[in-house]
Amino acid sequence: MTQRRLHLNAFLMNTGHHEASWRLPESDPYAHVDLEHHVRLARIAERGTFDSLFLADGPQLWGNLAQRPAGALEPLTLLTALATATEHIGLIATASTSYNSPYNLARKFASLDIISGGRAGWNIVTTAGAEAARNFGLDAEPAHAERYARAAEFLDVALKLWDSWEDDAIVADKAAGVWGDDRKVHPPRHQGAYFSVAGALNVPRTPQGYPLLVQAGSSEDGKRFAARYAEAVFTAQQTLAGAQTFYADLKSRTSQAGRDPEHVKVLPGIVPVLGSTEAEARAAEQLLEDHIVYDHGVGRLESLLQLEPGTLELDAGLPADLPPESAVEGARSRYTLVVELARRERLTVRQLIARLGGGRGHLTFAGTPEQVADRIETWFTQGAADGFNVMPAVLPSGLDAFVEHVVPLLRARGLFRHEYGPRHTLRERYGLPRPANQHTAALV
Repeated sequence: MTQRRLHLNAFLMNTGHHEASWRLPESDPYAHVDLEHHVRLARIAERGTFDSLFLADGPQLWGNLAQRPAGALEPLTLLTALATATEHIGLIATASTSYNSPYNLARKFASLDIISGGRAGWNIVTTAGAEAARNFGLDAEPAHAERYARAAEFLDVALKLWDSWEDDAIVADKAAGVWGDDRKVHPPRHQGAYFSVAGALNVPRTPQGYPLLVQAGSSEDGKRFAARYAEAVFTAQQTLAGAQTFYADLKSRTSQAGRDPEHVKVLPGIVPVLGSTEAEARAAEQLLEDHIVYDHGVGRLESLLQLEPGTLELDAGLPADLPPESAVEGARSRYTLVVELARRERLTVRQLIARLGGGRGHLTFAGTPEQVADRIETWFTQGAADGFNVMPAVLPSGLDAFVEHVVPLLRARGLFRHEYGPRHTLRERYGLPRPANQHTAALV
């Protein structure tokens, strides 16, 4: 029996995931638009034999310009550049089903997969927030259920487009003067509630068939969607018990959807703050907290909780009469996680902002490399994770420290690879089969 191996994804975010990381002397406030910064990060992660790296995105200007470096390079464009600077690591980008069209987005991901030699992945999001909606001619964001209904049809169309060329549609017969076989091209001719797409994709079928499909929603709608489509799931979990419950639930839903539960990998986020001793790690964490501007955090928290400005007081707890999750049309699962964290640990608003400043609700852990490796191993071996979405608080130093000090421990424990080996595509890294073309499969 093949030993189960850990999966690691590097979630890259400008100067680091901690909102105050840009204020440290080592940080470059312009790193978020510096290609060489991202190339350096990608190569560090590849040196650590990570399965993949990930760039988040949204079609709006995030937050308050005063708070931290804002804006970001368009991720598919950036990942195309990173594809030429790396050889092995997977390249995952966020793209919205609410504010894109299936044809254009399917073509972009197919192009990235071909350029990278089969290393593309798509983090599928439905995009919450009125700010994004107003950038696309809408007065308000679509309802939560409607966004997921659109996303499901979007994915169905994208899959038809990626399968619109059979694998052997290109003949390249110079003697006969025949480049391709038109009989092996299948226009989707899709007519649905949200989309009408007639023609075949103008890009051949890619090395992976289609990109690795990643999903990050943990609401009920999100979990149903993940069970149907996702091959990797990024999730925010604060406790081992909560992570175990989510893991078991998602695997069960995947099985009920008629899919192999081993074909969906669950990767909780972890924000490691490392030190050679526990005291050193705590001091590094405290240094970051000391650089938080709490007035910025109050406004962000009021927006997440759908409260009027001026509602929250820094040294008081959250109001008792917050709306239920069902009344939230935005990021439902993150709303619930934040409220439950504050209630469970009886945090003041100031304490809650400090906890969220490092990872926006993901597990933040300050400790020695051994302690971080222990936490990862416990969650991996006790039914809480198939791997982790590693979110360094400070970049590049945090990623470099993880690769230099935590990865060797995981390797020594037999949990993680020492080298990439003969498998080349991102799907192969995640232990997933290449999907059969639906038109070829129909003939079998």
